[in-house]
Amino acid sequence: MKNGKGKYTLGPDIDLDREVVLDPDGKRITERRARKLAEEVVAQSVGRQSLTGAGIHSPEIKARVPLKLKKSLQREAKRRGLTASELVRQAIEEFLRSA
Repeated sequence: MKNGKGKYTLGPDIDLDREVVLDPDGKRITERRARKLAEEVVAQSVGRQSLTGAGIHSPEIKARVPLKLKKSLQREAKRRGLTASELVRQAIEEFLRSA
């Protein structure tokens, strides 16, 4: 609930199927709708967009490199208009295709 300063404060849990709570558009928020909205928010806010597919975690690969190599990667990625991650993915794909 909002206090007088426009900030939210914690209060007791409510049963959205018993109490009527409306969203800014006047649509009722039920327990089911609240769960769905919360799932959507979590799906959108946790990590970056999946490269594997919707709702599927994309694994990470980490490697230690010399500082000079990292800076070269960043410069080349910038020159190509890519992120360092995009350039690394392209390099790995190209390497594996030629292997």
